[in-house]
Amino acid sequence: MKTIKILEGLNDKQRAAVSAPRSNLLVLAGAGSGKTRILVHRIAWLLLINKCAPSSILAVTFTNKAVGEIRNRIDKLIHLDKNKMWIGTFHSLAHRILRINHTEANLPQNFQILDHEDQLRFIKSLIKDMNFDEKKWSANKAMWYINNKKDEGIRPKNININNILEKTWLHIYQQYQKECDRIGLVDFAEIILRSYELWINRPDILDHYQDRFNNILIDEFQDTNHIQYKWTRILAGKHGKVIIVGDDDQSIYGWRGAQVKNIQRFLSDYPNTEIIRLEQNYRSTNTILQTANALISNNNIRMGKKLWTDRTAGAPVSIYTAFNELDEADFVTNCIKNSHQENNTFLDCAILYRSNAQSRILEEALLYKNIPYRVYGGMRFFERQEIKDVIAYLRIINNHNDDIAFERIINTPQRGIGERTLNIIREFAKKEKLTLWQATNNLITSKLLSKRIIFSLECFFKLINDLVNGISELPLYMQTDKVIKESGLWSMYENETGKSYDRIENLKELVNATQQFNHTDKHLTPLQSFLSYYVLEDDKNQINSLRKNTNVVQLMTLHSAKGLEFGQVFIVGMEEGMLPSRMSIHEDIKLEEERRLTYVGITRAMFKLTLTYARTRRLYGKEINCQPSRFIKELPFNCIEKIYSYKKLTTC
Repeated sequence: MKTIKILEGLNDKQRAAVSAPRSNLLVLAGAGSGKTRILVHRIAWLLLINKCAPSSILAVTFTNKAVGEIRNRIDKLIHLDKNKMWIGTFHSLAHRILRINHTEANLPQNFQILDHEDQLRFIKSLIKDMNFDEKKWSANKAMWYINNKKDEGIRPKNININNILEKTWLHIYQQYQKECDRIGLVDFAEIILRSYELWINRPDILDHYQDRFNNILIDEFQDTNHIQYKWTRILAGKHGKVIIVGDDDQSIYGWRGAQVKNIQRFLSDYPNTEIIRLEQNYRSTNTILQTANALISNNNIRMGKKLWTDRTAGAPVSIYTAFNELDEADFVTNCIKNSHQENNTFLDCAILYRSNAQSRILEEALLYKNIPYRVYGGMRFFERQEIKDVIAYLRIINNHNDDIAFERIINTPQRGIGERTLNIIREFAKKEKLTLWQATNNLITSKLLSKRIIFSLECFFKLINDLVNGISELPLYMQTDKVIKESGLWSMYENETGKSYDRIENLKELVNATQQFNHTDKHLTPLQSFLSYYVLEDDKNQINSLRKNTNVVQLMTLHSAKGLEFGQVFIVGMEEGMLPSRMSIHEDIKLEEERRLTYVGITRAMFKLTLTYARTRRLYGKEINCQPSRFIKELPFNCIEKIYSYKKLTTC
């Protein structure tokens, strides 16, 4: 009976993947083929049929949205204690390991995770302290260099210096890591690398996790980078039973270190791996799938599969040739308006593009026609100024030695502590090898500052200490509310001109978020757990929650659209130099990734797909002639309909 329930509703290939023997398995899962369902039913099979302990299961995916979906589906399918299973992203699972073993990993118990913005600010400050020319040695490039090296598993001591440029970047990397270690900061890339090094340096800890997790499932394997692969490999060991689920045709993150070759590397490292291809698609019409198959067949670096469906052919793929970008936007918005008049929702329409810069013209056209829309990939909730201010207070309450949080709130709200005073504190901290909090405390007691400044600093210290003592026994949401009110942030934003309503509403929403937050990690306080959660939260959750609540047309990049589906999809800017991008057209590997990116966009569409390109487009203040994307020429003639325009619009 249990077997029937677990396999019920699955196709033959899905059943084979779910019920495969406990050995190494590659599930090559095409777009829309039900891979999340496979992971859920496989976990159920391991628990109910193979009688595996829940604590033996480690499931890794790439977004918190997917984590939540897997947990919810397992709940509906079987009634077992899922809390003993580890289900999370690479970063959340590695973070959990570091929290449990923080001493062995040479980290303080209350180490703080740096988000990208804080990491960038920290590096900027460091470059300034090192007296480097900030224009020549930009923080953005330094951050890319550091994160790239960590994603490759490379520490400064392992880098062979080849030139002067490399020597300077290496010096910045060394100083950055030294400062992070000194004050207990960990960036995203460090989370994976540090947990991997923990296992290398402490075989006893590695043995513990290898013995525990002998059922490992990893989703979106094509998106893993080098250190994530090594992390998986060492945890699995020689005898681990690993199921990887992935689609080499949807590998689109090479620019941030993802390596599609990791699938082939896995097959090489585990030569007896069984391969099951999931090719039946449950999302798109047959015409859309034929179009996608024809496009991706032009790639050489792929394992090969062909999507199919038992659904009808559906409408042909429309290819619209616009006169210019204004005409393109006019056509797309007219299509959306007509669709809405036929009782289709705005929510079901998505406009996808290669670059965020393409959205402006489209937004103007949507506004002109009174079509509601939302642009995704903008500022996340936790990146908003007022939210980061509150979070900084919570961080300094949790860890007084958090220099980044200290700098953010020392004069927020204003308390008369300017940049000159802050520079004195920085210099003193640097000289005495102290954190900013420690340095400030010493400066107060030594009376080296003016009485007015000392009074302001003493008031700040009293505020933080009073908050620490006053909230420790309160529930998390009451802690947050008390910090917002007693810090003065509420009053400051309430009196702000122009944005006060939005700021206050966001502060209220933060309190709601902390009230709804589910604290499950026994190794952390609720506050510590929340501070880790908000940093590790991802954009896909943001998109998902916003989609539920608003009937609007959705604008996003092709990268942001991965994992989503829409009834009607428009892919705009299908021109040489735009899609594929100008940076990729002379490199075969990059060109193949651009083709995969287009393939991802095509396979988001359920019923109707429209591709558009312009014959002329204004770029960098100049009108240029455009050539249609080579990808359009690779589409099957029998699946497309061509629409031409000769309108020269000068306004939407």
